[in-house]
Amino acid sequence: MGDGAAVPSRFRTICVFCGSNAGRRKVFGDAALELGNELVRRGINLVYGGGSIGLMGVIARTVRDGGCGVLGVIPKALMPIEISGESVGEVKVVADMHERKAEMARQSEAFIALPGARCLMISWWIWDNGGAVRDDNMVSARNS
Repeated sequence: MGDGAAVPSRFRTICVFCGSNAGRRKVFGDAALELGNELVRRGINLVYGGGSIGLMGVIARTVRDGGCGVLGVIPKALMPIEISGESVGEVKVVADMHERKAEMARQSEAFIALPGARCLMISWWIWDNGGAVRDDNMVSARNS
């Protein structure tokens, strides 16, 4: 993704949706690492699901270690499942998934979905549209 030179971005903060596990294929972890490096190169802060494991941990550590801000938003019930050891960056604990989505939206200017995020993105879309699901608006990317 370039020669490492800083590239200006119109976004200051991007939310990345991804899995709390590494996925079945090495390419998923490689994509998280590459995206993290690109966010750093562009000086973009990260908002993510708050986990320290899996793809979440890879991208959060990459962005933090590169000197950009990291905000994890996690429901209290998921903390023992998705945070292993030390958390990465600032962590905001919320009551539930609805609060998590609302806070992530408040804190972000744009959204990117990596493997492991399809169900979350669908639930986000349903939440954002008041629960009404219309097939003509649904977009799904397969992790094949």
